[in-house]
This record gives sequence, C-alpha cells and structure tokens, in this order.
Amino acid sequence: MGKSRGNTGRAHTSSATLDIGGHQVNITNPDKILFPEMGITKGRFMQELIRLSPYLLPACSGRFLTTIRYPDGVNGKFFYQKNAPEPTPPFVRTALSEGISYVVLNDIATLLWLGNLACIEYHPSLHKVDDPLPSEWIIDLDPSVEEEPRIMEAAVLVGEMLAQLGLRSVPKTSGATGVQIVIPIEHGPTFTQLKELGHVVAAYLCERNPGLFTIERFKKHRGTNIYIDYMQHDKGRTIAAPYTPRATRYASVSMPLTWEEVRLDPKPRDFHLLNAVDRLNTTGDLIQLEPKQRIEPVLAALSNQIAALQKRR
Repeated sequence: MGKSRGNTGRAHTSSATLDIGGHQVNITNPDKILFPEMGITKGRFMQELIRLSPYLLPACSGRFLTTIRYPDGVNGKFFYQKNAPEPTPPFVRTALSEGISYVVLNDIATLLWLGNLACIEYHPSLHKVDDPLPSEWIIDLDPSVEEEPRIMEAAVLVGEMLAQLGLRSVPKTSGATGVQIVIPIEHGPTFTQLKELGHVVAAYLCERNPGLFTIERFKKHRGTNIYIDYMQHDKGRTIAAPYTPRATRYASVSMPLTWEEVRLDPKPRDFHLLNAVDRLNTTGDLIQLEPKQRIEPVLAALSNQIAALQKRR
C-alpha cells in the first residue's frame, strides 16, 4: 500500500486518498463509528479489511458479488447492493448477469473502495463468473430462534454424516447465528445434483433427529428446529463469504473452524474484527488448506439407490 494523502496535520481527518497498487482510493469520514458497541470506526474497519484481504479475497475472487451497506453504521438502515455503485472507478472489474452489473472483488483496491462505501458484508455467488458449475458444495444450517444453543451440536451431526459418505468438510460460523458446512469438491457436479444430494442428507438427518432439524421452508412452521437449507446452494444465490465481517453488535466475522473446535461449542461472537486476523495468522485458511475431493462416487451411489427404489414401485 502506498502513502496516504490528506489533511494529515489535524488529529482527525475527514478524507484521505490512498495509493493502492497505482490505483487512487478515496477514504471519507474515517472517524465515523460503524460498530458502536465495539468502538470500531470506518478507518479501523478498513484497516481490518486490509488485514483480512489475504483470506477474504480468495473467497470472493472471480465471483458475482452482493454486498450489504450500512451508511450510518450497523445500527442504522441498510440495503443490499447488487449493481456496482456509481460512479464505478476504472480499476473495479464488473460482470453482467441477468441485467445486473455486479462487482467482481479481485483486489485490495476494490475491497477498500467498497469498504469506504460502508459495505460491511460480502456475499459472493457460489460459482465463478465464467463457469456455471458450483465451486464448492455448502449446506447451510439456519436457526429458527435468535440464540440457538444447539447449533454446534447440529453441525457435528451433519459433519459426521458427510464423513460416513466419505466426504471431508469444513464448518464455518456464518458470523450471524448459523453455521455453514463447506465441502470442497473437484469441478464437475451441477447445482441440481448437489441439491438432490443435499435433500437426501437433510431428510435423513430430520428423520433421525426430529426435535432438532427441519426442512420446512416456511419459518413460521419450523418451531424451534434448525433449518437445513440445502436449497440455498444454487446458481444465482449467495452465502456469506468465509472471513466476511457481519453487521452484528459484536463485529463478528464468518470463521472456518476445525471439527475439534466445533465440539467445544464456540459462539459466533467469539470471532470478530478485533481478533480474527490474529487467529488466522495461526490457523491459516482452513478452507483453502482442505484438498478438493471427487464427489461423483457419492452421486453415483445416490443415483443407483433412486433407480432401485423406482424399480420396486
């Protein structure tokens, strides 16, 4: 990162310009408070974005990006940003999909430009811009209550079933209330195939744990059960990126975990902007470190089971 230019003679600057790899990024109102309970200003937020960038950028690179903006901080009004904000600097890459010009978050300059616009959350597509096939498989566990003490227990059960299928997985906190299970896969399966497999996994878990899981799509009918949202993994949809900040009072960050950590029942609030990078400097990127795996044998077994069932009818 190059030098900062602005009114540096004052204790509090209202604006500055950063030279990021030859690109000029304007920073306005760095003293504005974005996370009141944590005392995090926009300036500090952007500092942490820079420190998170070695982890957040690979999770978003080459994908259609949706952000959630909080111009007055996380306690204020917010809106989803799909179309690239105008004016869009020339260094920002965009990609068109269904009439929407999405930002493609590939570099620190673009990340800081978005951060200056108070884009707190980063939700990339589940596939690359130039590839209709999924880049990974994700099962989303969505609590039906605000504080769900069983969420890590539920995640362990999903992970154990995937292991029985011969699949390795990485759990991550959503950063809000849920947990997502990321299954790194080799390129090839379609979204439809993975949704069908997700349905089988979800239905089995619901049958074995009726007081814990549900696949009821309407929240009002779920009671207190945890929703296994296998439908969210689809083309055109998004999930909170690993390492994205979230607009919570704790300034939480979506954090990949080891299964050993999950069994210790951590809370999503344990991982936040003020400690995330220190942890990552020790653990590394748990998702990128997990080798991709072939899922075709599991899909073939599922197809054979469905065919056998149909013959019995």
